[in-house]
Order: sequence, then structure tokens, then C-alpha cells
Amino acid sequence: MKTCSIALLALALLSSAFCNTVHAQNIDQLAWMTGSWAQVKEGETVRESWLGPQGKLMVAVNLSLSQRRGTTFEFLRIAETANGLAYYASPQGKTPVEFKLKEMSEKKVTFENPTHDFPRRILYWMATDGAMHARIEGNIQGKERTIEWRFEREKNRAVAHLRFEMTGEYFD
Repeated sequence: MKTCSIALLALALLSSAFCNTVHAQNIDQLAWMTGSWAQVKEGETVRESWLGPQGKLMVAVNLSLSQRRGTTFEFLRIAETANGLAYYASPQGKTPVEFKLKEMSEKKVTFENPTHDFPRRILYWMATDGAMHARIEGNIQGKERTIEWRFEREKNRAVAHLRFEMTGEYFD
């Protein structure tokens, strides 16, 4: 009986520690996503710029130009909510879809919405070479699909935009 009580107490303490770890995760741990990022491939340019974290919030815009699909955009945000971190995606400015935090480590984060068809999961991670990867996973017409991007940091773009704001001249 005493052994069973000790085991139950240890299990309760372990699960309490796990819950506290999940709730201790905050948006400041995603600061590595901040900045302007681009993937330029033949026939497609995808840019994503993240601001924050500030005031329990990060916001971003994704602007894509593809020879096949034309121009698309998406408003994004990650917010600390009462239930933990949540990612909100608004493709083409539509009503936001919420994806709750599933996993987070030092340089990787996964959000999930199991009731949404595509995407169901949204992942971001930082590679050792400094590239930020993004991947969406889910179901399209009954088939599992994945789309992945490899973003490079746009260092000079921010300087060029600042120069434009200050002088009215833009050099790319």
C-alpha cells in the first residue's frame, strides 16, 4: 500500500511538472522568427516578415508571387492566450483560423488544428545554417499533403525600406 501511494505521488508530481513546463512557454521564446525572410525559386518568390514578440503577440504578413498562382497574401499572428500559445492564419484576409501550440523547443515550434483540413499542422524551425524553414501539413481531397519553404533572412531589405522612408529613394 505504501509503495502504491509513493508511486501515485511521484506520478502526480511528474505530471504537475510537465503541465507547468507547457504553461511556462511564452511568446518570447519565438524571437528567433523575427525579421524578414524570403524564398526565391524559379517562378516563385515568397516573403514572410515577422514583428515582435511584444505584448504577448507576434504579427506577420506573407506575400507570395508565383507564375502559376499569381499573387497571394496571408496575415499571420501568434498570441499568448489563456490556453497557451496560438497561431492564427488569415489567407487572403479571410477569417482567421486558430492552430494551438502542440510542441515547442529552443528553435522549433509546431501548431495544430486537428479539425481543419489543410493545413492541419504548421511548423517553423531554424536550421543550423541560419535558414528558417516553414512547413504545412494536412489533407487535400483525401490525400496527405505537405508544402515546405526554406527562407533566407533578408538583411539588406530592411535597410532599403528604411532608406526609402527617410529619403523617398528606394534601391534594391
